[in-house]
Parts: sequence; structure tokens; C-alpha cells
Amino acid sequence: MSTVEVEDLRTKVRSVYHEVAERPDGEFHFEMGRPLAQRLGYPAEELDGVPEEAIASFAGVGYHLHLAEISEGDTVLDIGSGSGMDSFLAARKVGSSGRVIGVDMTEAQLAKAERLRADHGFTSNSFVAGYAEDLPVEAGSVDVVISNGVINLAADKQRVFDEIARALKPGGRMAIADIVTEKQLTDDIVRDSSLWAACIGGAAQEASYLGMIEAAGLVVRSVEENREYAFLSGSAQGATARFGVKSVSISAQKPA
Repeated sequence: MSTVEVEDLRTKVRSVYHEVAERPDGEFHFEMGRPLAQRLGYPAEELDGVPEEAIASFAGVGYHLHLAEISEGDTVLDIGSGSGMDSFLAARKVGSSGRVIGVDMTEAQLAKAERLRADHGFTSNSFVAGYAEDLPVEAGSVDVVISNGVINLAADKQRVFDEIARALKPGGRMAIADIVTEKQLTDDIVRDSSLWAACIGGAAQEASYLGMIEAAGLVVRSVEENREYAFLSGSAQGATARFGVKSVSISAQKPA
């Protein structure tokens, strides 16, 4: 299957998510903010404990934290942490004895998350620049990996899952939400980096996606479809209808 030029893809993704951070009230292919988060399943009382600015820039595709089984003292890695909503929610679970490391490649997102961390006193959080394909953590150092609507944006998803497996401790857990398809996308869609940045062009077929997780040495534990998620634009809705584009939440574990 054809693919996109990686640097072109990263440039377009950065551009989109710079706008998500700076102007969350703008027009995008996807919905954002608190109404989306609550409809997907995020408990309102938990959202009340994180900065509203982080929630405003939330652009996830499903609810997955219930699958992560985050405990006090855990080290959590949030891939594509954006403005920090999931990272801040995870920090409330790990407590002062745990750590939450947010990784993102978009400068505006990192800057916003770090400002909110400092302003609101989240001492368990840190936010660092990095790529999902080359995670800036030591091997076997993480109890839980989370990610929401991000891995579909990576050109080399197998490398992402290999990196997740490398980062996890034996017995560690992965809980993610992402976009997959029921049918294979056409080459013209896959080659279009703008459609990748809109969370459509990079979506893998579900069976292939799960196969990559297992090829990385992780054991898939559960798959849930997020039926409340929907794209906004006509072109995105057309792709959804034609190729069965959908959101799923997946949990997996690294063997002990």
C-alpha cells in the first residue's frame, strides 16, 4: 500500500494541532472539548479536576482510561498528550508517588500543557518533545501507556507498537483509543497527508491494527467500539460511510 512522505505528514499534523491548542473554537474535521469528552464516557466529576483549557483542546476519539487500570504510584506514558487532559486525569490517579510523562511533537501543545501544569500545581506531570516512533523513555520503565486518537497519525504504526512494548515493564498495560477502518483505504486517500492529519488517511484496517499490536509482543485483552464518536465534515463522514471508519478503545498487556 502507498503511504505518505513522513516529514510532510508531520508538518501538516503539527499545523492542525497547533490550531487545536491555540484556537480550540476553530473549525476542524473533528469535534472537540468537554461535550465530546462527556459523550465518549469521561466522568464529569473527573473532568472537574483538570484545567478547563486542557479540556477545551481535547480532540480524542474515545474513552480508554477505564481500561488502563491506573494505580497510585504508577508511571504512565501518554503518547500524543496534546494540551494534557488525559495526562492530568492520569496524574490524579497515580498520586504524588507516581509519574505521568506526556510526549508530543507539537510545540504549541507542549507549551500549553506545561503552562497548565505549572499554573494548577500538577507536580506528578512532565511534558516532553518526542515522536511516537521514538519514545524518549528508557526500556522497561513504564507501567501504563495511554494514547487517544494519535497512533493513526503515525506513518509507521508497527514501530510505534514496538516502542510501546519496549517502554513497558513486564506485565505493563496499554490502553488506547484510535481510528480504524473496516475496509482498506484507497491509495489516493493514503497518499494525502491532509487526510492523515484529519485522522482519516492513516487509519489501518482493524484486523491489521490488532495484528501489529500482537506482532510487538503485546497480548490484546479487549476491543470496544466507541459508537458516540463521529466526524464533523462532509468529506470525513463520506469516508466513514464508504470505508467503515470508526473509533475503538483497545487494551493490551506485555507478558510478565
